[in-house]
Formats: sequence, structure tokens, C-alpha cells
Amino acid sequence: MLHIQNLSLNFGDQTLFERLNLSLHKKEWVSLLGSSGVGKSTLLRLIAGIDVQGSAQGQINVEPNVRIAWLPQKDTLYPWLSIVDNVQLHAVLFGQKSAKTTEQAKLLLDKVGMFSHRHKACSQLSGGQRQRVALARTLMQNADLILLDEPFSALDAISRHQLQNLAYELLQEKTVLLVTHDPQEALRLSQRILVLRSLQPNQPATLSELLIPTGKAPREFDHANLWELQQQLLQVLSAKGER
Repeated sequence: MLHIQNLSLNFGDQTLFERLNLSLHKKEWVSLLGSSGVGKSTLLRLIAGIDVQGSAQGQINVEPNVRIAWLPQKDTLYPWLSIVDNVQLHAVLFGQKSAKTTEQAKLLLDKVGMFSHRHKACSQLSGGQRQRVALARTLMQNADLILLDEPFSALDAISRHQLQNLAYELLQEKTVLLVTHDPQEALRLSQRILVLRSLQPNQPATLSELLIPTGKAPREFDHANLWELQQQLLQVLSAKGER
């Protein structure tokens, strides 16, 4: 579905990352780990076709007719719109809102457990509730490739766990690339785990596939091997050379 070949990004004389190669396949959930500032979110923006500062070289090839949706860390709900209109934002912005799109938005709000809150103002919602609305808006786009940029990181532990489970349930038929700082989140949800990191101080980051968890996701941490894998991930992320 997505193929990245020899992708590098330069900011003036500084290279953020170089020679990245990545392939994503249909109905695959892949997590991307790395320290702050290493370029994870920037890579998602490049895949999504969002303009970034700097000069990129290499190729990002997406199969024809593949639609991409991006769910960022901040929910970016528009406070002057109703919750239903936030879900059907694309239709609202492009003058395509109709009874059909409104009904579809309500159905998606029901799927994410927010139908009973649809009459509230956005300011009345908790962080977890806002992310549920943002998830419904992402589903409304009916995309094939979903880019998740740390969408659960600002939530409390219980809300994060619930939203991880819900997102996995609703996105099972999609291809997902999840950027996260949390090794446990990556291990719970992913079929593959990638790491973007600098192997030497002040050197460009490179991408490597670290491990492939076994068992069906979302996984619970009631087995020793998952705790062991988490420790391995933490050791890799904290190794000398990481930014």
C-alpha cells in the first residue's frame, strides 16, 4: 500500500533522517518509536502530503486510489461547530453537508460511545471524549491508510487503555501507522515495531525494524515475555546516540 525508498530530509546543513525505507501492507498495524525530535511526526506529515520545512529527497509511493487520514495528538475540534459537524468536518468545509452525511456522523458517534453527548459543546467534553470524537471524524473520511500521531499520549491511563482498544477494534480493516513514545502501547497494538533513531550522537536518524510481537492484539501485559520485550525496547530507546 505504501513504499518509501531512500527518504532523507535536510534542514539547511542538518540532516534530520536519511535513507529511510519502509513498506506498509493492507490491514497491517505498525508502530514507530523514537525519541522526541528525531523526526517521527515529520515523517507522518511527509506521508500525508502535508508541507514541511526542509528539503526531502527519495520516494514516497502510495498505491493508486489509496486514501490517507491523519489523527494528530491534539484533537483539533472546532469549538464553534457542533460535535456532529466536527465529525462531518470535510462535508461542512466543502459545502457537502447533507442529511446523509449527518446521519453517518451520528452512527459513527454511536460507534465511539459519544452519541448521547452529541448535543454538548466541545468545551464540555473530557480529553478522552474529545479524542473519541476525533476518532469518529477520522472514520468519517473512510480512508485506507490511517496515520496516528500519538493520539492517546495526553490521556490518563484508563482512558488511554480504552481508546487503544476502541481504535484497534474500529481500524482492524485499515492499514495503520502509529507514532508513539510508549513501548507498551506499541507492544499492545502492533504487528511490527519500527524504531527511528540516531546510532551516533548528532548523526541523522535511520529506521530499523526492531521486533514482531506474537499473539493477537490488543495484547494484555499478563505474560512475562511482553514485559521482557518492553525492557528491550526501553534499552534500545535509551541507548547512547539517541537524541
